[in-house]
Amino acid sequence: MQKGSFWDGKRVLLTGGSGFLGSHLAPKLEAAGTKVMIPRSRDLDLTKWENCLKATKDVDLVIHLAGIVGGIGFNRNYPGRLFYDNAIMGIQLMEAARQNNVKKFVTAGTICAYPKFTPTPFKEDYLWKGYPEETNAPYGLAKRMLLVQSQAYRQQYGFNSIFLLPVNLYGPRDNFDDERSHVIPALIKRCFNSIKNNEPEMVCWGDGSPTREFLHADDCARAIMLAAERYNSHEPINLGTGEEISIKALVELIAKHAGYEGKIEWDTSKPNGQPRRCLDTSKAKQHFGFEAKIPFEQGLKDTIDWYRENPHK
Repeated sequence: MQKGSFWDGKRVLLTGGSGFLGSHLAPKLEAAGTKVMIPRSRDLDLTKWENCLKATKDVDLVIHLAGIVGGIGFNRNYPGRLFYDNAIMGIQLMEAARQNNVKKFVTAGTICAYPKFTPTPFKEDYLWKGYPEETNAPYGLAKRMLLVQSQAYRQQYGFNSIFLLPVNLYGPRDNFDDERSHVIPALIKRCFNSIKNNEPEMVCWGDGSPTREFLHADDCARAIMLAAERYNSHEPINLGTGEEISIKALVELIAKHAGYEGKIEWDTSKPNGQPRRCLDTSKAKQHFGFEAKIPFEQGLKDTIDWYRENPHK
């Protein structure tokens, strides 16, 4: 992203800036000429109202990425925390930004907000046509509420707030924590542990039939910057590639690049999650010119190579 009049000298509050996606976005913002402020949760708890007011003071633009996230297991164990923390952070931060006259507010939502049985490809118009998949509904609905708030604030106050819907992200520096990791880092770690322990088989959750779409975090960071610069509307916008892969094919691809040659077994007593995920990404291209650039297999290989060199992350 080149320096230009939109970004030069802007004061940008980037919540979640020390997290996975934030680590890809922050350097791009800095290279574009912004002053990036990254509040860390241990120093500034954004579930507290006074901290939200403090964080948004003298800021031109807020990009809200911060959230409590995890895989299926984490979602099943902590539904209350996932709903409350994600909702209260976003609601208070947006209100604080409005009170402090922030010029623009960008919220990163989640594909988990879509109904469980959304027709594919997911169109933004389908967002309200059903209840999310049960295991991640509290998280998805908390994010949906931020879309409601964003639209209500634009209508009543003329507050320039936009809402983006990134698909499942992946890439180097992803979260490989056993409890919080999503499907790609969880499977990569499982593969390497199986290799290390000489395990003849690797057990994966579900039956492998669900499909998922994945967007490289570097592509997502570029999309967020394009939207922040060019998009000013109440309608939510999907961010993705428009391509899907089955979990079974994904596991086989990860095993291939990780070098795991054992047998892959499926534990069908564990949940599959949402049956399919694939986005219609035409609006992102139409409204702010975003198209993903990183081929999935190459991005996946780069992620596996990164983990091979950083196995304790």
